[in-house]
Amino acid sequence: MSRNAFNDPGTSMPKEDQTTVPPTIRWSFDELDELSLDPVIQGCLESPTWRRIQLPHGTEEAWLAGRYADVCEVARDQQRFSREALAGRSVSRTSPHIIPMPGAPSLADTPAHDRLRHAVKSSLHPNRIERLRPRTEAMAHRMLEAMEGSGSPADLMDHFIKPLALAGICDLIGIPEADRESTAAWSELTITARQTFERSEQAKAELGALLDKLAVSRIDDPRDDVLSGLVEAETSGTLSRSELVGVAAQLLTTGYLSWYRTNATMVYIVLTRPDLFARLCVDPEVLPGAVEELLRWMPQRNAVGIPRIATEDVSLGGVEVGEGEPVYVSWLAANRDPAVFERPDELDFDRSPNPHLAFGYGVHHCMGASFARMESQVLLRALTERLPRLHLAVPAHEIKWQLGEVIRGPQTLPVAW
Repeated sequence: MSRNAFNDPGTSMPKEDQTTVPPTIRWSFDELDELSLDPVIQGCLESPTWRRIQLPHGTEEAWLAGRYADVCEVARDQQRFSREALAGRSVSRTSPHIIPMPGAPSLADTPAHDRLRHAVKSSLHPNRIERLRPRTEAMAHRMLEAMEGSGSPADLMDHFIKPLALAGICDLIGIPEADRESTAAWSELTITARQTFERSEQAKAELGALLDKLAVSRIDDPRDDVLSGLVEAETSGTLSRSELVGVAAQLLTTGYLSWYRTNATMVYIVLTRPDLFARLCVDPEVLPGAVEELLRWMPQRNAVGIPRIATEDVSLGGVEVGEGEPVYVSWLAANRDPAVFERPDELDFDRSPNPHLAFGYGVHHCMGASFARMESQVLLRALTERLPRLHLAVPAHEIKWQLGEVIRGPQTLPVAW
């Protein structure tokens, strides 16, 4: 039985349903600062059942799953929990607008989702990404050399973290140099909770127009980039043009904005824990494991991402989820689940195994995970190799953070060496 009537205060529910529905949490995250774990996220692990949430935008309340086993169950079960069923719904969300473009893989279920991912499979294959490592390393060292030349102190965000993320993802996808500043600005206006609906939708339209134009140019001038692979799939009838744009935009915006903020938070974490930074300097072999543990431990985003819709009545997480009800999962909560991770609140670079869910789980596991991992490893290795005496140029409490945004992170990172 659907419980959509729960959203209407004038509609009564059967008594037995009322006893099973927990009170709704009005979830605001405007004041979360630095690395504090959201109390709602923490509550997911302390509550014996799933919780009900209402985010700042959208009208429909949703269930929230946080325990590792429940999160994986929801993420892998497309038969009972659908992304495509979100179409036309006003589910409670973090931002005024729907962040993904139409045609994005994050809004699709199998088999459409598999078809979209297959179009970029070869471009994002781990072996190909590994071949990009030397080029990324050279780019990182050039940027740091230029920063060193400008003198200490300097803002690591502007000199290194943002430029590396933008150049890396634009090279991978095939965005010309002349369009990269605009691409960065559109990404900031797309993955955001702080802009108006109209401004974000305008940015999505402008980015989509650029990607459409570049796709046209690749028809007669294919290159070794993601766009050319997508155009080939379109030409063969595998993708529509709107799907091509949706796939490319999802990779581009998350690969730039989400990852520069994630990398900036990683750097902040190790610079405010000098013992960890010193260990990376003297023991570079620990770096891959360190990146995985940072991804598990850090509160990379605010609230939750894209929900799913229950396609039938489901008993899970100690509650009865009605057909048609929205369900969110929290990767952040799952990554702190003591049933899976010993000492989950401790940052341990030697943690093994480390089955974290920072890149998601199931069919919607992040398409660009291999590229993101490689870039984070390159960034941290370049810093420890070139600047082993790197430190914050101001006290940690003076660093300003992205408050109330979808993706968390410091606004600036003034450093000295």
